[in-house]
Formats: sequence, structure tokens, C-alpha cells
Amino acid sequence: MAANGYLWANGIAMAFWLVMILARFIKPMRGWADPLCGFIAPGLFAACYLLLLAVNIGGASGDMGTLAGVQTLFSQPNMLLIAWLHYLAFDLFVGGWISRTGDAEGVSPWLLTPILLLTLFFGPVGFVLFLLLRFVRRRGATVAA
Repeated sequence: MAANGYLWANGIAMAFWLVMILARFIKPMRGWADPLCGFIAPGLFAACYLLLLAVNIGGASGDMGTLAGVQTLFSQPNMLLIAWLHYLAFDLFVGGWISRTGDAEGVSPWLLTPILLLTLFFGPVGFVLFLLLRFVRRRGATVAA
């Protein structure tokens, strides 16, 4: 179950990321793509997370209190899938926030796209890069004023 769940979840997540990135370039898409990719999709991944967690938590061994406990917990395929759904939900949510905020602040889609790709593949790296971009842009506007 976990292997198939992983493949399905990844494929679906990649489709949402593609739509999110395309919507940066195709403005009419943003009206439906932004809520779909930034709220609905992360919510669906979160709901799957919650359902699988409820079904599997009782039989899981390991814990979150030590690194060894986490390693034991994630050595179980279903628990690893649950953790992966956690990542998919949060990274999509953050990507949606970056997209909407970047658009609202006039950031070029050509600049947002690599940031979104970094968020997709290395979550916090893309997030921090976007925060730095916002800081530099705001600092530049303050200096110019």
C-alpha cells in the first residue's frame, strides 16, 4: 500500500506544482489555480495524512522523542508515507503562499519559478530565498525613496 500511495501522492503533487508554476505565466489561471494549489490540494494531502495516521498510529513502533525513535518509526513504510504526505502538504502550502505573495508584490514569474522549484525540491531553501528576495526588494524600495 505505501509504495503505491507514494507514487500516487507524488504524481498528484507534481501536477499541482506544474499548475501553480504555469499560473504565474498565464494570469487567467490564477483565479482557480491559486486556491486549488495553495489551499485545496494541501488540505487534501493533510486529510490523507490524518486518515492514514489515525489508521496506523496504534500499531507503529518508535517515537518522536529521539533520533533512534524517529528512525524506527520511519522504517515502517506506512509511517514513512504519512511523513511524506506531511511534507507534500506543507511544501504545497508554502509554494502557494510564495506564488500569491510574489504576484501581489510584482515579482516576475521568471524569478518566482526557480524559487518555487527550490521550494518543491528543498522546501526551506526556497522559502528562505523568497524571504531574502522580499527583504532585498523592500530594502531597495526604502533606499530609493
